[in-house]
Amino acid sequence: MKSRLLVMTCLSAATTASWAQSKVELYGIVDAGVTRVSGLKGGGVTQLASGVMEGSRFGVRGQEDLGDGYRAIFTLENRFEVDTGGISNRPPSRNQLPDRVTYARYLLPSLPTVQQNALQPVLTRVSNALGTQVGINVRSDGPAFFDRQAYMGLVTPVGALLAGRMYTPGYELVGTFDALNAQSSLSSGQIAAVPYAVDIRVSNAVAYRIQKDAITASLMVGFGEKAIDTGHFIGGLAMYRNDAFGVGVAYNQRDNENGQRSLTSTVLGAYLTVGAGRIHASAAEIHDRHPSAVSTIGAQVTPLVGPTLAGLIQEAYTDAVRQDATLWHLGYRHQLGSATYYVAYNVYNDVRAANADVASYGVACTYALSKRTDISAVVTHFSNTGLGQAAPGGGGYLGGVTARAGADSTSVALGVRHRF
Repeated sequence: MKSRLLVMTCLSAATTASWAQSKVELYGIVDAGVTRVSGLKGGGVTQLASGVMEGSRFGVRGQEDLGDGYRAIFTLENRFEVDTGGISNRPPSRNQLPDRVTYARYLLPSLPTVQQNALQPVLTRVSNALGTQVGINVRSDGPAFFDRQAYMGLVTPVGALLAGRMYTPGYELVGTFDALNAQSSLSSGQIAAVPYAVDIRVSNAVAYRIQKDAITASLMVGFGEKAIDTGHFIGGLAMYRNDAFGVGVAYNQRDNENGQRSLTSTVLGAYLTVGAGRIHASAAEIHDRHPSAVSTIGAQVTPLVGPTLAGLIQEAYTDAVRQDATLWHLGYRHQLGSATYYVAYNVYNDVRAANADVASYGVACTYALSKRTDISAVVTHFSNTGLGQAAPGGGGYLGGVTARAGADSTSVALGVRHRF
Protein backbone atom coordinates (compact mmCIF):
# COMPACT_ATOMS: atom_id res chain seq x y z
CA MET A 1 0.00 0.00 0.00
CA LYS A 2 2.81 2.38 0.89
CA SER A 3 4.55 1.54 -2.39
CA ARG A 4 1.39 2.33 -4.35
CA LEU A 5 0.99 5.66 -2.55
CA LEU A 6 4.62 6.51 -3.24
CA VAL A 7 4.20 5.73 -6.95
CA MET A 8 1.02 7.82 -7.18
CA THR A 9 2.74 10.72 -5.40
CA CYS A 10 5.66 10.58 -7.83
CA LEU A 11 3.37 10.43 -10.85
CA SER A 12 1.36 13.38 -9.54
CA ALA A 13 4.51 15.44 -9.06
CA ALA A 14 5.80 14.53 -12.52
CA THR A 15 2.44 15.43 -14.11
CA THR A 16 2.35 18.77 -12.31
CA ALA A 17 5.85 19.62 -13.49
CA SER A 18 5.24 18.59 -17.09
CA TRP A 19 2.04 20.66 -17.31
CA ALA A 20 3.60 23.76 -15.81
CA GLN A 21 3.87 25.33 -19.27
CA SER A 22 0.65 23.76 -20.64
CA LYS A 23 -3.00 24.74 -20.63
CA VAL A 24 -6.01 22.56 -21.48
CA GLU A 25 -9.52 24.02 -21.56
CA LEU A 26 -13.00 22.52 -21.80
CA TYR A 27 -15.44 24.88 -23.55
CA GLY A 28 -18.74 24.83 -25.35
CA ILE A 29 -22.17 26.24 -26.19
CA VAL A 30 -25.59 24.88 -25.27
CA ASP A 31 -28.29 26.50 -27.41
CA ALA A 32 -31.92 25.40 -27.60
CA GLY A 33 -35.31 26.91 -28.32
CA VAL A 34 -38.74 26.56 -29.86
CA THR A 35 -39.26 27.31 -33.55
CA ARG A 36 -42.28 27.61 -35.84
CA VAL A 37 -41.63 27.23 -39.57
CA SER A 38 -44.40 27.77 -42.15
CA GLY A 39 -44.61 26.80 -45.82
CA LEU A 40 -43.56 23.17 -45.36
CA LYS A 41 -45.22 20.08 -46.78
CA GLY A 42 -48.15 19.26 -44.54
CA GLY A 43 -48.25 22.79 -43.11
CA GLY A 44 -46.26 24.55 -40.42
CA VAL A 45 -43.92 22.72 -38.06
CA THR A 46 -43.42 23.65 -34.41
CA GLN A 47 -40.50 21.94 -32.72
CA LEU A 48 -37.84 22.06 -30.06
CA ALA A 49 -34.61 22.81 -31.89
CA SER A 50 -30.96 22.65 -30.94
CA GLY A 51 -29.04 25.65 -32.25
CA VAL A 52 -31.34 28.65 -32.66
CA MET A 53 -28.42 31.10 -32.73
CA GLU A 54 -25.42 28.74 -32.77
CA GLY A 55 -24.88 25.01 -33.00
CA SER A 56 -24.56 23.32 -29.62
CA ARG A 57 -21.07 21.95 -29.06
CA PHE A 58 -18.37 21.07 -26.60
CA GLY A 59 -14.67 20.99 -27.20
CA VAL A 60 -11.25 20.57 -25.72
CA ARG A 61 -8.42 22.87 -26.71
CA GLY A 62 -4.94 23.20 -25.38
CA GLN A 63 -1.53 24.69 -25.86
CA GLU A 64 1.99 24.21 -24.62
CA ASP A 65 4.58 26.95 -24.54
CA LEU A 66 7.74 25.59 -26.16
CA GLY A 67 9.74 28.77 -25.69
CA ASP A 68 11.27 31.28 -28.13
CA GLY A 69 7.82 32.17 -29.55
CA TYR A 70 6.81 28.58 -30.33
CA ARG A 71 3.62 26.87 -29.09
CA ALA A 72 1.98 23.51 -29.73
CA ILE A 73 -1.83 23.74 -29.97
CA PHE A 74 -4.82 21.47 -30.57
CA THR A 75 -8.62 21.70 -30.83
CA LEU A 76 -11.15 18.86 -30.75
CA GLU A 77 -14.74 20.08 -31.11
CA ASN A 78 -17.91 17.97 -31.07
CA ARG A 79 -21.39 18.78 -32.37
CA PHE A 80 -24.30 17.59 -30.22
CA GLU A 81 -28.05 18.13 -30.31
CA VAL A 82 -29.73 19.31 -27.11
CA ASP A 83 -33.17 18.08 -28.18
CA THR A 84 -32.09 14.46 -28.74
CA GLY A 85 -28.63 14.06 -27.26
CA GLY A 86 -27.42 12.81 -30.63
CA ILE A 87 -24.67 14.03 -32.94
CA SER A 88 -26.85 14.58 -36.00
CA ASN A 89 -30.15 16.29 -36.74
CA ARG A 90 -32.88 16.63 -39.35
CA PRO A 91 -34.27 19.81 -40.92
CA PRO A 92 -37.96 20.58 -40.35
CA SER A 93 -38.68 19.22 -43.87
CA ARG A 94 -36.98 15.90 -42.92
CA ASN A 95 -35.57 14.00 -45.92
CA GLN A 96 -37.47 15.91 -48.59
CA LEU A 97 -35.30 17.13 -51.49
CA PRO A 98 -35.99 20.06 -53.84
CA ASP A 99 -38.49 19.49 -56.65
CA ARG A 100 -35.73 20.07 -59.20
CA VAL A 101 -34.10 16.77 -58.14
CA THR A 102 -37.35 14.87 -57.62
CA TYR A 103 -39.71 15.36 -60.57
CA ALA A 104 -39.19 14.29 -64.17
CA ARG A 105 -40.78 17.46 -65.53
CA TYR A 106 -37.88 19.45 -64.02
CA LEU A 107 -35.10 16.89 -64.44
CA LEU A 108 -35.93 15.84 -68.01
CA PRO A 109 -38.10 18.59 -69.54
CA SER A 110 -37.08 17.67 -73.11
CA LEU A 111 -38.61 14.19 -72.86
CA PRO A 112 -42.25 13.66 -73.91
CA THR A 113 -44.74 13.69 -71.05
CA VAL A 114 -45.47 10.00 -71.53
CA GLN A 115 -41.80 9.10 -70.94
CA GLN A 116 -41.59 11.48 -68.00
CA ASN A 117 -44.56 9.75 -66.38
CA ALA A 118 -43.04 6.34 -67.00
CA LEU A 119 -39.74 7.37 -65.43
CA GLN A 120 -41.22 9.13 -62.40
CA PRO A 121 -41.36 5.99 -60.17
CA VAL A 122 -37.65 5.35 -60.83
CA LEU A 123 -36.74 8.98 -60.14
CA THR A 124 -38.78 8.93 -56.95
CA ARG A 125 -36.83 5.89 -55.72
CA VAL A 126 -33.53 7.59 -56.52
CA SER A 127 -34.61 10.83 -54.82
CA ASN A 128 -35.78 8.97 -51.72
CA ALA A 129 -32.41 7.25 -51.49
CA LEU A 130 -30.57 10.57 -51.92
CA GLY A 131 -32.78 12.16 -49.28
CA THR A 132 -32.00 9.39 -46.83
CA GLN A 133 -28.25 9.63 -47.46
CA VAL A 134 -27.82 13.38 -47.83
CA GLY A 135 -30.94 15.33 -46.94
CA ILE A 136 -31.32 14.14 -43.37
CA ASN A 137 -27.95 14.97 -41.88
CA VAL A 138 -26.41 18.38 -41.45
CA ARG A 139 -23.10 16.88 -42.53
CA SER A 140 -22.44 15.29 -45.92
CA ASP A 141 -19.56 13.03 -44.91
CA GLY A 142 -21.23 10.93 -42.25
CA PRO A 143 -21.47 11.27 -38.45
CA ALA A 144 -18.18 11.89 -36.68
CA PHE A 145 -17.70 12.57 -32.97
CA PHE A 146 -15.42 15.59 -33.53
CA ASP A 147 -17.28 16.76 -36.62
CA ARG A 148 -16.94 20.50 -36.09
CA GLN A 149 -13.16 20.75 -35.74
CA ALA A 150 -10.27 18.39 -35.09
CA TYR A 151 -6.78 19.76 -35.67
CA MET A 152 -3.36 20.28 -34.15
CA GLY A 153 -0.71 22.82 -34.96
CA LEU A 154 2.57 24.52 -34.28
CA VAL A 155 2.61 28.29 -33.76
CA THR A 156 5.89 29.94 -34.71
CA PRO A 157 7.14 33.54 -34.75
CA VAL A 158 6.33 33.64 -38.50
CA GLY A 159 2.89 32.00 -38.49
CA ALA A 160 1.07 28.81 -37.59
CA LEU A 161 1.06 25.41 -39.30
CA LEU A 162 -2.19 23.49 -38.76
CA ALA A 163 -3.35 20.00 -39.77
CA GLY A 164 -6.72 18.22 -39.52
CA ARG A 165 -10.37 19.19 -40.03
CA MET A 166 -10.89 22.96 -40.15
CA TYR A 167 -13.13 25.77 -41.34
CA THR A 168 -12.38 26.81 -44.91
CA PRO A 169 -11.02 30.28 -45.71
CA GLY A 170 -14.17 31.13 -47.68
CA TYR A 171 -16.49 30.26 -44.82
CA GLU A 172 -14.33 32.13 -42.32
CA LEU A 173 -14.68 35.26 -44.42
CA VAL A 174 -18.45 34.79 -44.82
CA GLY A 175 -18.84 34.45 -41.05
CA THR A 176 -16.59 37.42 -40.30
CA PHE A 177 -18.43 39.88 -42.53
CA ASP A 178 -21.97 38.61 -41.96
CA ALA A 179 -23.80 40.89 -39.50
CA LEU A 180 -25.04 37.73 -37.72
CA ASN A 181 -21.56 36.10 -37.81
CA ALA A 182 -23.23 33.08 -39.45
CA GLN A 183 -25.68 32.76 -36.55
CA SER A 184 -29.44 32.05 -36.77
CA SER A 185 -31.79 31.62 -39.75
CA LEU A 186 -31.09 35.23 -40.75
CA SER A 187 -27.47 34.57 -41.77
CA SER A 188 -26.63 34.62 -45.48
CA GLY A 189 -25.55 30.98 -45.69
CA GLN A 190 -29.04 29.72 -44.82
CA ILE A 191 -30.44 30.59 -48.25
CA ALA A 192 -27.58 28.83 -50.09
CA ALA A 193 -27.34 25.52 -48.27
CA VAL A 194 -28.97 22.94 -50.61
CA PRO A 195 -26.47 22.57 -52.18
CA TYR A 196 -23.87 24.58 -50.25
CA ALA A 197 -22.61 27.72 -51.98
CA VAL A 198 -19.45 27.90 -49.83
CA ASP A 199 -17.75 24.85 -48.33
CA ILE A 200 -17.85 25.14 -44.54
CA ARG A 201 -15.19 22.67 -43.41
CA VAL A 202 -12.61 20.44 -45.04
CA SER A 203 -10.97 17.31 -43.66
CA ASN A 204 -7.49 15.93 -44.31
CA ALA A 205 -6.19 19.48 -44.66
CA VAL A 206 -3.08 21.47 -43.83
CA ALA A 207 -3.01 25.22 -43.44
CA TYR A 208 -0.56 28.05 -42.93
CA ARG A 209 -2.00 31.02 -41.03
CA ILE A 210 -0.57 34.34 -39.95
CA GLN A 211 -2.10 37.10 -37.79
CA LYS A 212 -0.21 40.36 -37.38
CA ASP A 213 -2.02 43.26 -35.72
CA ALA A 214 -5.04 44.01 -37.99
CA ILE A 215 -3.95 41.64 -40.79
CA THR A 216 -5.00 37.99 -41.09
CA ALA A 217 -4.02 35.69 -43.95
CA SER A 218 -4.19 31.95 -44.52
CA LEU A 219 -3.62 29.28 -47.15
CA MET A 220 -5.24 25.82 -46.94
CA VAL A 221 -4.81 22.61 -48.93
CA GLY A 222 -7.03 19.53 -48.60
CA PHE A 223 -5.66 16.23 -49.86
CA GLY A 224 -9.00 14.69 -50.84
CA GLU A 225 -8.34 11.35 -49.22
CA LYS A 226 -11.99 10.27 -49.18
CA ALA A 227 -13.15 7.78 -51.76
CA ILE A 228 -16.33 9.74 -52.53
CA ASP A 229 -17.86 13.22 -52.24
CA THR A 230 -14.77 15.43 -52.26
CA GLY A 231 -11.38 15.64 -53.88
CA HIS A 232 -8.48 18.04 -53.66
CA PHE A 233 -9.21 21.41 -52.03
CA ILE A 234 -7.36 24.71 -52.02
CA GLY A 235 -8.33 28.00 -50.43
CA GLY A 236 -6.95 31.24 -49.09
CA LEU A 237 -7.97 34.49 -47.47
CA ALA A 238 -6.64 37.94 -46.61
CA MET A 239 -8.35 40.34 -44.20
CA TYR A 240 -7.70 43.70 -42.61
CA ARG A 241 -9.79 44.45 -39.51
CA ASN A 242 -9.85 47.07 -36.80
CA ASP A 243 -12.60 48.58 -34.66
CA ALA A 244 -13.54 51.17 -37.27
CA PHE A 245 -13.69 49.08 -40.44
CA GLY A 246 -12.70 45.82 -42.05
CA VAL A 247 -12.30 44.38 -45.53
CA GLY A 248 -11.37 40.95 -46.84
CA VAL A 249 -11.28 38.53 -49.76
CA ALA A 250 -11.27 34.71 -49.83
CA TYR A 251 -11.25 31.90 -52.37
CA ASN A 252 -12.28 28.22 -52.09
CA GLN A 253 -11.88 25.62 -54.83
CA ARG A 254 -12.77 21.93 -54.52
CA ASP A 255 -12.51 19.01 -56.94
CA ASN A 256 -15.14 16.27 -57.08
CA GLU A 257 -14.55 12.55 -56.57
CA ASN A 258 -13.43 12.22 -60.22
CA GLY A 259 -10.80 14.95 -59.99
CA GLN A 260 -12.87 17.51 -61.93
CA ARG A 261 -13.09 21.09 -60.72
CA SER A 262 -16.23 21.33 -58.60
CA LEU A 263 -17.45 24.04 -56.22
CA THR A 264 -15.54 27.32 -56.54
CA SER A 265 -16.42 30.30 -54.34
CA THR A 266 -14.91 33.80 -54.36
CA VAL A 267 -16.02 35.99 -51.44
CA LEU A 268 -15.60 39.70 -50.72
CA GLY A 269 -16.64 41.30 -47.44
CA ALA A 270 -16.50 44.56 -45.50
CA TYR A 271 -17.87 46.27 -42.42
CA LEU A 272 -17.99 49.86 -41.20
CA THR A 273 -18.62 50.96 -37.60
CA VAL A 274 -21.14 53.77 -37.27
CA GLY A 275 -21.64 54.93 -33.69
CA ALA A 276 -22.78 51.99 -31.58
CA GLY A 277 -23.66 49.98 -34.67
CA ARG A 278 -21.90 48.31 -37.55
CA ILE A 279 -22.89 47.92 -41.22
CA HIS A 280 -21.89 44.63 -42.87
CA ALA A 281 -21.82 43.69 -46.54
CA SER A 282 -20.53 40.73 -48.53
CA ALA A 283 -20.74 39.28 -52.02
CA ALA A 284 -19.84 35.80 -53.27
CA GLU A 285 -19.50 34.42 -56.78
CA ILE A 286 -20.28 30.69 -56.94
CA HIS A 287 -19.61 28.20 -59.75
CA ASP A 288 -19.92 24.41 -59.82
CA ARG A 289 -19.95 22.71 -63.22
CA HIS A 290 -19.04 19.25 -61.89
CA PRO A 291 -20.89 18.71 -58.59
CA SER A 292 -19.58 16.21 -56.06
CA ALA A 293 -21.24 12.98 -54.88
CA VAL A 294 -23.66 12.48 -57.82
CA SER A 295 -21.48 10.68 -60.37
CA THR A 296 -22.70 7.17 -59.45
CA ILE A 297 -26.42 7.79 -60.02
CA GLY A 298 -26.29 6.58 -63.65
CA ALA A 299 -24.74 3.28 -62.64
CA GLN A 300 -27.39 2.80 -59.95
CA VAL A 301 -30.33 3.19 -62.36
CA THR A 302 -28.84 1.36 -65.37
CA PRO A 303 -30.31 -2.02 -64.30
CA LEU A 304 -33.75 -0.37 -64.06
CA VAL A 305 -33.90 1.70 -67.26
CA GLY A 306 -30.98 0.65 -69.46
CA PRO A 307 -27.79 2.55 -70.35
CA THR A 308 -29.33 5.16 -72.66
CA LEU A 309 -31.91 6.51 -70.24
CA ALA A 310 -29.46 6.06 -67.35
CA GLY A 311 -27.09 8.45 -69.10
CA LEU A 312 -29.88 11.02 -69.44
CA ILE A 313 -30.83 10.63 -65.78
CA GLN A 314 -27.19 10.97 -64.70
CA GLU A 315 -26.84 14.24 -66.61
CA ALA A 316 -30.21 15.48 -65.34
CA TYR A 317 -29.28 14.99 -61.68
CA THR A 318 -25.85 16.51 -62.25
CA ASP A 319 -27.40 19.54 -63.95
CA ALA A 320 -29.94 19.94 -61.14
CA VAL A 321 -27.24 20.65 -58.56
CA ARG A 322 -24.85 22.65 -60.72
CA GLN A 323 -24.38 26.22 -59.56
CA ASP A 324 -23.77 29.53 -61.29
CA ALA A 325 -24.88 32.22 -58.90
CA THR A 326 -24.08 35.19 -56.70
CA LEU A 327 -24.80 35.49 -52.98
CA TRP A 328 -25.29 38.96 -51.48
CA HIS A 329 -25.59 40.09 -47.87
CA LEU A 330 -26.37 43.46 -46.32
CA GLY A 331 -26.87 43.71 -42.58
CA TYR A 332 -26.70 45.97 -39.57
CA ARG A 333 -25.90 45.15 -35.94
CA HIS A 334 -26.56 47.55 -33.07
CA GLN A 335 -25.74 47.06 -29.40
CA LEU A 336 -27.77 48.89 -26.79
CA GLY A 337 -26.95 47.96 -23.21
CA SER A 338 -27.49 44.23 -22.72
CA ALA A 339 -29.41 43.91 -25.99
CA THR A 340 -28.00 43.40 -29.48
CA TYR A 341 -30.27 44.00 -32.48
CA TYR A 342 -29.77 42.68 -36.01
CA VAL A 343 -31.42 43.28 -39.35
CA ALA A 344 -30.32 41.67 -42.61
CA TYR A 345 -31.24 41.15 -46.24
CA ASN A 346 -29.75 38.29 -48.28
CA VAL A 347 -30.09 37.32 -51.95
CA TYR A 348 -29.05 34.14 -53.76
CA ASN A 349 -29.29 34.97 -57.48
CA ASP A 350 -29.27 31.85 -59.65
CA VAL A 351 -28.42 32.74 -63.26
CA ARG A 352 -29.05 29.26 -64.62
CA ALA A 353 -32.24 28.17 -66.41
CA ALA A 354 -33.71 26.79 -63.17
CA ASN A 355 -33.66 30.35 -61.78
CA ALA A 356 -33.72 28.99 -58.21
CA ASP A 357 -33.59 32.42 -56.61
CA VAL A 358 -33.97 32.92 -52.86
CA ALA A 359 -34.11 36.10 -50.77
CA SER A 360 -34.37 36.38 -47.00
CA TYR A 361 -34.93 39.23 -44.59
CA GLY A 362 -35.84 39.66 -40.97
CA VAL A 363 -34.84 40.80 -37.50
CA ALA A 364 -33.09 39.20 -34.54
CA CYS A 365 -32.40 40.23 -30.98
CA THR A 366 -30.28 38.76 -28.21
CA TYR A 367 -30.43 39.91 -24.61
CA ALA A 368 -27.58 39.08 -22.23
CA LEU A 369 -28.69 37.80 -18.84
CA SER A 370 -25.04 37.43 -17.85
CA LYS A 371 -21.64 37.22 -19.52
CA ARG A 372 -22.37 33.61 -20.48
CA THR A 373 -26.14 33.34 -20.93
CA ASP A 374 -28.51 35.15 -23.28
CA ILE A 375 -31.98 34.77 -24.72
CA SER A 376 -32.77 35.27 -28.40
CA ALA A 377 -35.67 35.98 -30.72
CA VAL A 378 -35.45 35.65 -34.50
CA VAL A 379 -38.04 36.25 -37.24
CA THR A 380 -36.95 35.41 -40.79
CA HIS A 381 -38.88 35.28 -44.07
CA PHE A 382 -37.63 33.32 -47.10
CA SER A 383 -38.92 34.38 -50.52
CA ASN A 384 -38.47 31.72 -53.24
CA THR A 385 -38.92 32.29 -56.98
CA GLY A 386 -38.48 30.00 -59.98
CA LEU A 387 -37.27 26.65 -58.66
CA GLY A 388 -36.01 28.21 -55.44
CA GLN A 389 -37.25 26.15 -52.48
CA ALA A 390 -35.22 27.01 -49.36
CA ALA A 391 -36.73 26.95 -45.87
CA PRO A 392 -35.20 28.64 -42.80
CA GLY A 393 -33.37 26.59 -40.19
CA GLY A 394 -31.16 27.87 -37.39
CA GLY A 395 -27.55 28.49 -36.45
CA GLY A 396 -27.07 24.79 -35.76
CA TYR A 397 -29.16 23.14 -38.48
CA LEU A 398 -30.55 23.53 -42.00
CA GLY A 399 -34.16 24.34 -42.74
CA GLY A 400 -34.45 22.01 -45.70
CA VAL A 401 -37.00 22.83 -48.40
CA THR A 402 -40.53 24.21 -48.66
CA ALA A 403 -43.59 22.26 -49.79
CA ARG A 404 -42.96 23.04 -53.45
CA ALA A 405 -40.70 25.12 -55.67
CA GLY A 406 -41.51 28.83 -55.44
CA ALA A 407 -43.28 28.57 -52.07
CA ASP A 408 -42.26 31.01 -49.34
CA SER A 409 -41.52 30.25 -45.69
CA THR A 410 -41.34 32.15 -42.41
CA SER A 411 -39.56 31.12 -39.21
CA VAL A 412 -40.15 32.40 -35.69
CA ALA A 413 -37.68 31.22 -33.06
CA LEU A 414 -37.20 31.84 -29.34
CA GLY A 415 -34.08 30.43 -27.71
CA VAL A 416 -31.66 30.35 -24.81
CA ARG A 417 -27.89 30.11 -25.22
CA HIS A 418 -25.27 29.38 -22.58
CA ARG A 419 -21.52 29.46 -23.16
CA PHE A 420 -19.02 27.71 -20.91
